[in-house]
Amino acid sequence: MFVAYVIVTVIAIVVNVAITVADLVRAEFVVANSTKVGVPTSWIPWLAVPKAAGAAGLLLGLMGVPFIGMAAALGLVLFFVGAVTVHIRARVFHNLAFPGVFLGLAIASLVLSAVR
Repeated sequence: MFVAYVIVTVIAIVVNVAITVADLVRAEFVVANSTKVGVPTSWIPWLAVPKAAGAAGLLLGLMGVPFIGMAAALGLVLFFVGAVTVHIRARVFHNLAFPGVFLGLAIASLVLSAVR
Protein backbone atom coordinates (compact mmCIF):
# COMPACT_ATOMS: atom_id res chain seq x y z
CA MET A 1 0.00 0.00 0.00
CA PHE A 2 2.93 2.33 0.69
CA VAL A 3 4.11 2.11 -2.93
CA ALA A 4 0.65 3.12 -4.18
CA TYR A 5 0.65 6.04 -1.72
CA VAL A 6 4.04 7.23 -2.97
CA ILE A 7 3.09 6.92 -6.67
CA VAL A 8 -0.27 8.67 -6.32
CA THR A 9 1.14 11.39 -4.09
CA VAL A 10 4.08 12.10 -6.39
CA ILE A 11 1.66 12.41 -9.32
CA ALA A 12 -0.56 14.73 -7.25
CA ILE A 13 2.47 16.86 -6.36
CA VAL A 14 3.62 17.09 -9.99
CA VAL A 15 0.21 18.05 -11.38
CA ASN A 16 -0.40 20.61 -8.65
CA VAL A 17 3.01 22.20 -9.19
CA ALA A 18 2.33 22.24 -12.94
CA ILE A 19 -1.04 23.96 -12.57
CA THR A 20 0.42 26.37 -10.01
CA VAL A 21 3.05 27.42 -12.55
CA ALA A 22 0.36 27.71 -15.24
CA ASP A 23 -1.67 29.92 -12.89
CA LEU A 24 1.29 32.13 -12.03
CA VAL A 25 2.27 32.69 -15.66
CA ARG A 26 -1.40 33.17 -16.56
CA ALA A 27 -1.36 30.49 -19.20
CA GLU A 28 -3.92 31.03 -21.93
CA PHE A 29 -5.95 27.94 -21.03
CA VAL A 30 -6.10 29.01 -17.38
CA VAL A 31 -7.40 32.47 -18.24
CA ALA A 32 -9.91 31.05 -20.74
CA ASN A 33 -11.19 28.48 -18.25
CA SER A 34 -11.43 31.06 -15.49
CA THR A 35 -13.47 33.32 -17.74
CA LYS A 36 -15.81 30.50 -18.77
CA VAL A 37 -16.65 29.55 -15.19
CA GLY A 38 -17.01 33.16 -14.01
CA VAL A 39 -13.93 33.42 -11.83
CA PRO A 40 -12.27 36.84 -12.14
CA THR A 41 -8.82 36.60 -13.69
CA SER A 42 -7.48 38.72 -10.83
CA TRP A 43 -8.09 35.72 -8.58
CA ILE A 44 -5.85 33.37 -10.58
CA PRO A 45 -2.60 34.10 -8.68
CA TRP A 46 -4.43 33.77 -5.38
CA LEU A 47 -5.91 30.43 -6.42
CA ALA A 48 -2.38 29.22 -7.14
CA VAL A 49 -1.45 29.62 -3.46
CA PRO A 50 -3.50 26.71 -2.03
CA LYS A 51 -2.37 24.47 -4.88
CA ALA A 52 1.28 25.28 -4.17
CA ALA A 53 0.76 24.86 -0.43
CA GLY A 54 -1.00 21.55 -1.02
CA ALA A 55 1.86 20.27 -3.18
CA ALA A 56 4.40 21.36 -0.57
CA GLY A 57 2.39 19.70 2.19
CA LEU A 58 2.10 16.46 0.22
CA LEU A 59 5.88 16.52 -0.24
CA LEU A 60 6.36 17.00 3.50
CA GLY A 61 4.07 14.04 4.05
CA LEU A 62 6.27 11.92 1.82
CA MET A 63 9.34 13.13 3.69
CA GLY A 64 8.07 11.82 7.01
CA VAL A 65 5.58 14.34 8.39
CA PRO A 66 2.39 12.35 7.82
CA PHE A 67 -0.05 14.69 9.55
CA ILE A 68 1.06 17.56 7.29
CA GLY A 69 0.64 15.33 4.24
CA MET A 70 -2.85 14.33 5.32
CA ALA A 71 -3.80 17.94 6.08
CA ALA A 72 -2.49 19.01 2.67
CA ALA A 73 -4.42 16.24 0.92
CA LEU A 74 -7.59 17.22 2.77
CA GLY A 75 -7.04 20.86 1.84
CA LEU A 76 -6.64 19.92 -1.81
CA VAL A 77 -9.78 17.77 -1.65
CA LEU A 78 -11.75 20.75 -0.32
CA PHE A 79 -10.21 23.11 -2.87
CA PHE A 80 -11.02 20.87 -5.82
CA VAL A 81 -14.54 20.11 -4.53
CA GLY A 82 -14.95 23.86 -4.77
CA ALA A 83 -13.50 23.90 -8.30
CA VAL A 84 -15.82 21.12 -9.45
CA THR A 85 -18.75 22.94 -7.85
CA VAL A 86 -17.86 26.16 -9.68
CA HIS A 87 -17.72 24.28 -12.99
CA ILE A 88 -21.10 22.64 -12.35
CA ARG A 89 -22.76 25.89 -11.26
CA ALA A 90 -21.44 27.60 -14.39
CA ARG A 91 -22.70 24.66 -16.47
CA VAL A 92 -19.22 24.21 -17.96
CA PHE A 93 -19.12 20.46 -18.31
CA HIS A 94 -16.78 20.04 -21.28
CA ASN A 95 -13.67 20.58 -19.14
CA LEU A 96 -14.96 19.24 -15.85
CA ALA A 97 -12.44 16.41 -16.15
CA PHE A 98 -9.56 18.70 -15.22
CA PRO A 99 -10.68 19.63 -11.70
CA GLY A 100 -12.16 16.12 -11.45
CA VAL A 101 -8.77 14.50 -12.02
CA PHE A 102 -7.12 16.83 -9.51
CA LEU A 103 -9.88 16.01 -7.02
CA GLY A 104 -9.48 12.28 -7.62
CA LEU A 105 -5.73 12.47 -7.04
CA ALA A 106 -6.23 14.46 -3.83
CA ILE A 107 -8.82 11.96 -2.55
CA ALA A 108 -6.59 9.02 -3.44
CA SER A 109 -3.61 10.64 -1.74
CA LEU A 110 -5.68 11.31 1.39
CA VAL A 111 -7.09 7.80 1.57
CA LEU A 112 -3.76 6.12 0.87
CA SER A 113 -1.99 8.28 3.43
CA ALA A 114 -4.55 7.18 6.02
CA VAL A 115 -4.14 3.47 5.34
CA ARG A 116 -0.42 3.22 4.61
